[in-house]
Amino acid sequence: MKIPFWGTGLFVCWFLISSSLAAQVPGVVIAHSLASSGQYIGSPSICILSNGDYLASHDFFGPKSTEHSSAVSHVYLSKNRGKSWTKISQIQGQFWSKLFELNGKLYIMGTNKHHGNTIIRNSLDGGFTWSEPVDAEHGLLIEGEYHCAPMPFLEHNGRLWRAMEDAMGPIKKWGKRYGTFMMSMPLDADPMLAASWTKTNVLRYDSTYLNNHFGAWIEGNAVLDPQGQVWNILRVDNKSTMDEYAAMVKISADGKESSFDPEHGFIRFPGGAKKFSIRFDPKSKKYWTLSNVIPDTTKVKHSGKNPASFRNTLALCFSGDLKNWEVKQVIFQHPDEIKHGFQYVDWQFQGNHIVLACRTAYDDEDGGAHNNHDANFLTFYRIKRFRK
Repeated sequence: MKIPFWGTGLFVCWFLISSSLAAQVPGVVIAHSLASSGQYIGSPSICILSNGDYLASHDFFGPKSTEHSSAVSHVYLSKNRGKSWTKISQIQGQFWSKLFELNGKLYIMGTNKHHGNTIIRNSLDGGFTWSEPVDAEHGLLIEGEYHCAPMPFLEHNGRLWRAMEDAMGPIKKWGKRYGTFMMSMPLDADPMLAASWTKTNVLRYDSTYLNNHFGAWIEGNAVLDPQGQVWNILRVDNKSTMDEYAAMVKISADGKESSFDPEHGFIRFPGGAKKFSIRFDPKSKKYWTLSNVIPDTTKVKHSGKNPASFRNTLALCFSGDLKNWEVKQVIFQHPDEIKHGFQYVDWQFQGNHIVLACRTAYDDEDGGAHNNHDANFLTFYRIKRFRK
């Protein structure tokens, strides 16, 4: 499907920009941080609690943040299906994190800082207070340098699956330092115990992949294919082409082995150079994602630029087999790709709808975001009747 510069249809947000009237931020604003603060909004996460309430979270990154020492995350509550939000907690030492419920209990999992320990916390009061990951029996899962994003958890074959990245490769540069692996544990185990978790071997960065154009693989998705095989599907950095790719890493049934076929393991994926989350919808029997696709007109105009730098178009995409993906509908789009972005979307199904939290770079009273990557808003949006 060719992607027009301006989408059409039910879900597209249209923008009017003029010197006299600033465009409104699309969706409901959950949080706002001025670019001048030097603290940018990252790692959006959303969770629908079993009582029907919504929780959302984000962290702060940037030159005036504490991301490299002890990162800060905020948690927000909506009791009216996303129409309004209230900040309910601030977590010191939480980064790149995902909110989720398991067996009726609330958790948040990520790292304690930029390239920090892998940690998990629980909350007994709906997100107002959180445990401290002080040791291996209370949420300190793996010590070292690790990387992740708010990625989905998969429940399959009596286990909970979650992709992660090791950031301890021999070359200490972005991309080159990252190796991919999968964590898993029995569904009836205690996720706060390090001993509950099994991890696969780490597959290191290999510069020879993609005809020597491979830059990185990060932010993996734990996904089950139609044949019952667990995969880790990762964002891929490849600056040699505007055609984007994802990597499919095979995971053994016991959760102990990762393996990759560089000849067949890369697939064409719309928006694959940026973070995306994949979930399976039993009703449509399709896999869905929200990703930063690049319109054909942009590919022609900016041929040769890094595809990861284009975040101004967000689209709903689907696949029947995980390998062949199509664009269903453009959701958000802005004509400026430099200071506007709708990215790092975390989302969940809710009946016939999709609810999402978005790291949004957009206009504000301070002159807008620092750039499309360094977002100044966390926003909420509902895509109604997404299957249609």
